[in-house]
Formats: sequence, C-alpha cells, structure tokens
Amino acid sequence: MHEPTFSLTSTAFGDGGAIPRHLTCDGENESPDLSWAGAPDGTRALALIVTDPDARGFVHWIAFDLTGTPSGGLPAGVSASPDAPPQGTNDFGRTGYGGPCPPSGTHRYVFALHALERPLDLTGAPRIEDVERAMDGHILARTTLTGTYHR
Repeated sequence: MHEPTFSLTSTAFGDGGAIPRHLTCDGENESPDLSWAGAPDGTRALALIVTDPDARGFVHWIAFDLTGTPSGGLPAGVSASPDAPPQGTNDFGRTGYGGPCPPSGTHRYVFALHALERPLDLTGAPRIEDVERAMDGHILARTTLTGTYHR
C-alpha cells in the first residue's frame, strides 16, 4: 500500500484559480477555508506559510503548530484570537491573515503546508525567519495550493 499524496485544497478557489475578492484587502480580508489530506506517518504538527512570490516573497499568513493529523483543515475566517491556532507576524506587521493586496496586476499567492515531525513550540507572534529556522531539519513533506488575484 502506498502513502496517500499530501494535498491542500480550498472550497474558495482551485489550484491556480482566482482568489475571491472577499478574501482580499478589497473585501472582508478573511482567510479561506483549507483542507488537507495525506500527511505522512510521523507528522506531529503542521505549519502553513502564505507568500506572494511576485512581491519578493511577501508573507501574508503564518499559522503553526496545527494538530498533526493525517487529514484536517481550517475554517474560513480564522481570527487572531488566543483561541485560534498559533499565528505569526505577517509582512503587513500584523498577527494572522492578511489577504492579497497587490499594488497592480496579477499576483500569485502560495499556500504552503509543511508536515513536521515535531511542534515548533514558538511563543508570541514569530516572524517568518524564526518559523523557517524552527522548521529546518524537521519537515517531512510539503504541499502547496496557489491562487491568483488581480487588481
């Protein structure tokens, strides 16, 4: 029996598809629902990093120490409340999700989910550098979902 493929999906947009306006700075700026499946055996935590490669890797969202289940998800509109999953500081300087907000043209937004062999156990609202350093050497698998937004 082979391992299921690690995948990340959303009901809001398909891979390579347009991100709806309500999930951007032009709308309600709420995070999309996300579902994953096929996380490898040994996954103890998950980390989500959302970046815009068309804006030098601008960070839109960091969520980490998500429960390391083989399948699961996040609902739409995750808040930055203490009850939400631990979240880092995005490049807007805020904790939590910051939706697509390109200055002009079409940009790509990469939702990268990392399966980790251990939780990161970071405190506060860490920046991307801290999260990447904590993940280094502990990534079992990675999957992505890419959306686009045009202004």
